[in-house]
Amino acid sequence: MLGDGDLRTETSVSWLTLFAAGGTLLCCALPIVLVTLGFGSVVAAVTSNFPLLISLATHKVWVFTVSGVLLLLSAWLMYRPGRTCPSDPALARTCLRAQTWNQRVFWGAALIWCIGFFAAYLALPIRVWLER
Repeated sequence: MLGDGDLRTETSVSWLTLFAAGGTLLCCALPIVLVTLGFGSVVAAVTSNFPLLISLATHKVWVFTVSGVLLLLSAWLMYRPGRTCPSDPALARTCLRAQTWNQRVFWGAALIWCIGFFAAYLALPIRVWLER
């Protein structure tokens, strides 16, 4: 049975995962997209005003590792066997609604993580391979 504390933990981890996956998008995918579209000066202005982005990009291995582990933890919390909602109809509706939102947040974070991973690690090698 899924208790109130378990639901809070699941929701907290889902939102933390979304936040961490957003960091992968900010550090790696967004600058690459902006430079590709010809907005290199925007990237320069943003990184000079927000030097944290340089730190994220410098430590992108850690950013992707931590956010990937959070994604795995969030997936385990949502899809582990033996999860049930309470039998009380009002609590069951609340539990099912929370599970639906947790799944939406999780899949949104997973999509953001995949976009960031592609931009950070796969885009340049694929481009180099295609130019041969």
